[in-house]
Amino acid sequence: MTASAADRSIFAGYHPIINYVFFGYAVLVPILFMHPVLLAISFASAFSWFVYLNRGRGLKFGLGLVVPLMVIAALFNPAFNHEGATILFYMNDNPITLESVIYGICAAVMIGGVILWFACYNAVMTSDKFIYLFGRMVPAMSLVISMALRFIPRYRAQAGRIASARRGIGFDVSSGKFLRRVRSGGEILSVMVTWALENAIETSDSMRSRGYGLSGRTAYSVYRFDSRDRAMLVAMLALMAAVATALAAEVVSVMFFPLFTVSGTSPFGMAAFACHAAVCVIPLALDVREDVVWRMSLK
Repeated sequence: MTASAADRSIFAGYHPIINYVFFGYAVLVPILFMHPVLLAISFASAFSWFVYLNRGRGLKFGLGLVVPLMVIAALFNPAFNHEGATILFYMNDNPITLESVIYGICAAVMIGGVILWFACYNAVMTSDKFIYLFGRMVPAMSLVISMALRFIPRYRAQAGRIASARRGIGFDVSSGKFLRRVRSGGEILSVMVTWALENAIETSDSMRSRGYGLSGRTAYSVYRFDSRDRAMLVAMLALMAAVATALAAEVVSVMFFPLFTVSGTSPFGMAAFACHAAVCVIPLALDVREDVVWRMSLK
């Protein structure tokens, strides 16, 4: 899913700095400033882009996992958080307040949006990009993180191949008696541990033969910061600065307790919402535009 999603994304072809700045903004703004309008824009943008990247599988993931998780989070908060001055009703002698309900909904939308942004991040920000950005500052840490993120999908793929091979010779882990299935699963785990240890040795030998850790060693990079990246970065930073100014000046603000109060209806606030929306839809707009141009060129 990740590779095909990245191949479909034009935004993934921009410089890693562009990608990283965008995702940093997209994730931090909903977490730090839980304004309902900002949250709604972020979630809608993340959900739309994720579905566009992954098609039916993305829609299934969003509606089948993210949305139910959001519903649970929205119901969980007012059941345990009883702050707020506007009491709606009592449940087991505990007040259910309007403010806690609104906060629970906003927190649920924030959680869902962040999950979807990180899912999009996983499709766009490859390990090569991560090492390119942080390899010189924290080389050891960036390498460990990159290898850990790369190890999980490789481990799953290898486990699938081993299970498929064993299924072909009659040792299917999903059929047979319970003890036989447990034994078959244990044998797969044993093979996977051996494979992981051998792979670690091979990786170590490969790194040593390529001079990892030696002084003066250079690294090849395919990323070039061109005029397209420069224009995109300037546009993104200008829009982000407008939103940051509105948040710093409290033109766009929210307070949940003790009374729910929200601001942002002024022209400056509406402009900040528009700038936030413009930033969040950049990847989707680029991908849709490229898709439309491609389809028109085929006619």
